[in-house]
Amino acid sequence: MQQYKNNIIGAVLCCIFLLMVLSGCGSAEKSIKRGDAALALGEYAEAAAQYKRAYGQTPATDKKRRGFVAYKMGDAYRRYGNVARAVGAFQNAVRYGVKDTLTYLHLGDMLRLQGNYKGAENAYRAYADSFPGDLRAEQGINDCLTAPSVKQIGSAYSVKLATLFNSSRSDFSPAYMGVDAQQLYFTSTRQQAKGDISSITGIKNGDIFFSKKDEKGKWKVAEAVEGDVNTENDEGACAFTQDGKTMYFTVCRTDPSYPRMAEIWSSQRTDAKWSKPVQVKISNDTLSSFAHPAVSPDGRWLYFSSDMPGGQGGLDLWRIEIGGKHGMGRLENLGPAINTAGNECFPTCRPSGELYFSSDGHISNMGGLDIYRAKEDTISNEWKVEHLPSPINSNGDDFGMTFEGVHNRGFFSSNRATGGRGWDKIYEFSYPEVLQSVKGWVYEQDGYELPAAVVYMVGSDGTNEKIGVLSDGSFVKPLKPGVSYLILATCQGYLNVCNELRADTTEVEKQHVLQFPLPSISSPVLVRNVFYEFDKATLTDNSREALDRLVKMLNENPNVTIELAAHCDYRGNAEYNLKLSQRRAESVVRYLTGHGIASDRLTAKGYGKEMPKVVNKKLTETYPFLHENDTLSVPYILKLPADQQEVCNALNRRTEFRVLRTTYGLFDANGNLRPEALRKTGD
Repeated sequence: MQQYKNNIIGAVLCCIFLLMVLSGCGSAEKSIKRGDAALALGEYAEAAAQYKRAYGQTPATDKKRRGFVAYKMGDAYRRYGNVARAVGAFQNAVRYGVKDTLTYLHLGDMLRLQGNYKGAENAYRAYADSFPGDLRAEQGINDCLTAPSVKQIGSAYSVKLATLFNSSRSDFSPAYMGVDAQQLYFTSTRQQAKGDISSITGIKNGDIFFSKKDEKGKWKVAEAVEGDVNTENDEGACAFTQDGKTMYFTVCRTDPSYPRMAEIWSSQRTDAKWSKPVQVKISNDTLSSFAHPAVSPDGRWLYFSSDMPGGQGGLDLWRIEIGGKHGMGRLENLGPAINTAGNECFPTCRPSGELYFSSDGHISNMGGLDIYRAKEDTISNEWKVEHLPSPINSNGDDFGMTFEGVHNRGFFSSNRATGGRGWDKIYEFSYPEVLQSVKGWVYEQDGYELPAAVVYMVGSDGTNEKIGVLSDGSFVKPLKPGVSYLILATCQGYLNVCNELRADTTEVEKQHVLQFPLPSISSPVLVRNVFYEFDKATLTDNSREALDRLVKMLNENPNVTIELAAHCDYRGNAEYNLKLSQRRAESVVRYLTGHGIASDRLTAKGYGKEMPKVVNKKLTETYPFLHENDTLSVPYILKLPADQQEVCNALNRRTEFRVLRTTYGLFDANGNLRPEALRKTGD
């Protein structure tokens, strides 16, 4: 009887255990399905939590199932950067026999992020045994072998934690606003950020914060940007136009029903606040991400990271022209020199034209995202890429660099173990330098800046660069000590102007400032500071400097012929003034031919008082009583007070030149183009 009771009890307990197992399996399946659904929406933290629940609900005896769930959990952790938990999950997957997937490859990537290069190498080799010939494993092994020596060699860069900008959570992607570098913007998930906990990262959605320097040059405590930029969504990774008036930034909107890809938005700065943002329409593609904007120094290009079709794989760097017919113009991929089968992201443009970006697909990678420098040959349009040394790069993710103008110092972000305990943190960096640079201004002679100008810089060291200018007509370029430079400014509809300089070898920081006033091809150009003896056509010695500049300009534009015109005021006999102005124009022509300018390029013309000055906008800034397009005729002048009359008479007494032809010497007697005469003339 007792035996019978024992058998009955055993059977009941067995049924209860079986029901518990079946119930657990059912719960695990539900958790896995929930995890898969979250993963499909890009909610990686939520997916990891569901897979972790499923892992705990799966019996330890079901090794195959446990290994399967462990791999899924590790993949979710990997996707949102929880490296330590990803390593543990992938190791469990290996322990339970999941070896014929990407387990070892991902485990190697995560171990390398922890700086465990030996363990990562073993994982890559195990993956290569199952998948021989996979380039990802070969590159991973190579990087594990080279990274320790790269770290040991180090460099002259100094790196330290920027404590003032960092919180107890993630702070990343710093960006200077404006060329004066007095304000620093960055992304933060600190407590003050708006929004709830993100199901993607497991922490709060990011907002954009900023800090600015006080009157003593010290950074103030960071605060959220004012205006409508920050919302319940995830905002960050911002960049600015050179004038600081436009901000581009990344927005990740959320939706409970379907995935929302990263987008680029822009906002305008007015009255110290940022306007309501608008989306930057790059493509009609709604299934691709567009993130991490950066603006080229000349304001022509918007660089960004995207996984849209047509790239090299993963995230690629692209650029699109700003200001096309519908707000944006030509779109292009930066090509295989920049992009790899991995991920390229977080581009930054320096005033020098260099592009900095992060990648996990280039060689010499120390782990995760490393920062690379790329320089585009403006003649061949080819990129040369260089890996930045340690301590800029580490075994963690290093990204989001910003530079203080032309200086080789600034900030970047990293989740390296030291200082941030795995959180993204902002670091300060610097490099010893004695900086020499040139700042140039390109503008219309007697007019305003020429933002459409193009500058060519040729150096004795082989430098050959094409430089775009900013909206105010300026450009800044670093110089190498001991190198001589020739800098030519050109613009459609204007004559060329050239300057030369030599960067000396002094150990004192120096900026050379050059002016490039371009004469117009289509309208008369005033030759300033040309003086004649009273009531004569004889040039004074004070005129030499102005006329020597005219000689230089004509030599720089050898295909141009000009009319040299002299004008008088209304006082005096009309016939006498006409003859006097003709003699004065001829005096200038004689000076030019005496300094090597061919006589058939010059035409002397005296106009007497027949062509009074027409006021341009620039002239009204100096003489507010004048109005644009006024003609300084006799009736006009006689209505003015005596002192203003004298100003107008002085303006009418002038020497000008006007371009007649821009094809001098280009053709032979038969009308054929001479190959040796091909030279850019700005027309």
